[in-house]
Amino acid sequence: MDISAGIQASLAGRYASALFDLASENGKVTAVEKDLDTLSAALGESPELRAATTNPQLSRGAQGAAMAALAKHLKLNALTANFLGVLANNRRLAALPGIVAAFKAIAAAQRGEVSAKVTSAHPLSQEQLATLKDKLTARQGRTVMLSAEVDPDLLGGLVVTIGSQRIDASIRTRLNSLAQAMKA
Repeated sequence: MDISAGIQASLAGRYASALFDLASENGKVTAVEKDLDTLSAALGESPELRAATTNPQLSRGAQGAAMAALAKHLKLNALTANFLGVLANNRRLAALPGIVAAFKAIAAAQRGEVSAKVTSAHPLSQEQLATLKDKLTARQGRTVMLSAEVDPDLLGGLVVTIGSQRIDASIRTRLNSLAQAMKA
């Protein structure tokens, strides 16, 4: 499997890569990805859980027990539960958000997907998002998974970010360019 060097170079990327390889061997990539989404949501909703994963005063055993209880409560796959135990034992639970992001990137790349973020001044309709997704998919030659957000400071237009590529067609940028041109 071809994984970008940037992902492999990071600590989170190495753990995510190892988890992906295990999940792939066991045919559980989708289940593990769903578990990681559940975990990510739980981390986002619970300040106590975030504190438990980042508190250096908690022993490895205490963190491991907490992760085992969490895995049981969230009904996580055995592979995901074991992985959380490894992270607790290695004192790497604080890296969990990065591991989740890296795993999702690896899984998306394996499926031939690329993620894109579109920022607009006003919410886009489902029809507009579908049209944009189709055009980006045609341009990229891979399936584009689109996420949308709103930033009223753009004034109008769109900013699309696909990996390290940025397409800025916002009115704010055009006005800034015009202001710079008038200063010269």
